[in-house]
Amino acid sequence: MRVSVWDTYVKRNDGLTMHFDILVPVSVQDEDKIVHFGKQYLHQKSFGTGDLTSKECRFCHIENASEDIIKNIENFGFHIIEMEHCH
Repeated sequence: MRVSVWDTYVKRNDGLTMHFDILVPVSVQDEDKIVHFGKQYLHQKSFGTGDLTSKECRFCHIENASEDIIKNIENFGFHIIEMEHCH
């Protein structure tokens, strides 16, 4: 499966900046839907964050997905790769 990678940066309430990627099938191009996936992910965090808009979430590139990523996309519609300050 080919996936689009959306590079995302969101300020945490403690001043740190979270960096994570939102991966979706290449057929998903609706930025509002992709931002919604990011908000779903942020809602699960135990700490507060700033707002996520299309300004914080930008298309980066397309790549082939691993088996684990494909499973998450089939189950949830998206996959998150945590990069910095996500815990």
